[in-house]
Amino acid sequence: MKKNKTSKNWLIKQRKDLFFRQSKIYGYRSRSAFKLIEMNKKFKFINKNSSILDLGSCPGGWSQVLSKAVIKGKILAVDIKNMEKINNVNFIEGNFLDDSVQKKIMFYFNDHINVVLSDMAVNTSGNKEMDSFKTGELCINAMDLAKKILSKNGVFLSKVFMGSIFSEIKEKAKKSFKNVVIYKPLSSKKESKEIYIYCKGV
Repeated sequence: MKKNKTSKNWLIKQRKDLFFRQSKIYGYRSRSAFKLIEMNKKFKFINKNSSILDLGSCPGGWSQVLSKAVIKGKILAVDIKNMEKINNVNFIEGNFLDDSVQKKIMFYFNDHINVVLSDMAVNTSGNKEMDSFKTGELCINAMDLAKKILSKNGVFLSKVFMGSIFSEIKEKAKKSFKNVVIYKPLSSKKESKEIYIYCKGV
């Protein structure tokens, strides 16, 4: 009974959420689509010729945004979960940390790429500090991959959670990229510790 009540309260909150409602109106698979739209308006890093890697892409909200913006470039989405097909987006099901998956990524682009995106987060366990730490580790690993494959003025954009590992991520980013900005989109829930790190220029 308690579980049903909790689920009902969650649904009520979602229905009241402006960006959740808009995602349904515009046909986006997740409200996170608006985060990418907002951040691209601010930083202007996506264009019609971009080559973009979308890590942790499922269910596909960010890939949907990219598919509309990138006309002549390349989009590759990667996730450990299967993702329903999106026009103009190629997909690899697998762990981006695996050598075999990284080889597929490099073979697909066959050159340095413009943008690496990561909206990855671990499944919540109830331990917020542990969850933020593990999500931070995903960010660090994605950053390492980005450094290897990004073009000279390439962009790495990743989700992180405020926590014990945040200062390590920020320090690593400043050593690895010329320009680093910490940003919280308006479409990110106020109560969430979620923020994004925007890095440009390897």
